[in-house]
Amino acid sequence: MSSGSIGSGSDGPGSIGPGNAVSRALTQSPLVAVVLYLVAVGSLLVMTGLAISNIADHRRALAQTSDLLEQLRGRQTRDGRSPSAIERPGTPFLEGSTVTVAGAALLQRVGTAIAAVGGTIQSSQVDLLGSQAKAGFVDLVVSCEMEQPALQKLLYDLEVGMPFLFVDQLDVQIPQTTAINEGGTGRIRVVLGITGQWQGSK
Repeated sequence: MSSGSIGSGSDGPGSIGPGNAVSRALTQSPLVAVVLYLVAVGSLLVMTGLAISNIADHRRALAQTSDLLEQLRGRQTRDGRSPSAIERPGTPFLEGSTVTVAGAALLQRVGTAIAAVGGTIQSSQVDLLGSQAKAGFVDLVVSCEMEQPALQKLLYDLEVGMPFLFVDQLDVQIPQTTAINEGGTGRIRVVLGITGQWQGSK
């Protein structure tokens, strides 16, 4: 009677798989387990720090954008008062019972500003039928002469004064005699395109 042989299969309880090998290595070497734990915790801390830094950067950028938007809109100054009430007395719109009267008011406003800086008007043209006429905007193109340093004062007066005016065109011509003989400080020719808004008759 022959006795059967008992073979040891690879799937027997004594076999060592990849998972068992890792578990046995961690069990036999606590230092490896500690190192792996510290690496995992460090990675989580780094990821958390990066996420917090990104959130802080986004909030900082949003705050700067909001502050810039408020300044551009001109709603409030740092002391809480409106810049219009501080620096711009008067009405923000062109006055007049008709758009023709509003155009005349625009020409008078610009003419007064040019005269205030010692300039003279050479020609002017009011456009009451421009592309934005339906929205109540009146366009003015004026050609004038003035001393070169006076141009900055004129632009400042037009932009910060009342009514609200927009300088859409600026063409500066320096005569050759001014550039050569007077060092660029003499009279210059300026063409301005200016727009104001009329709210209509009330």
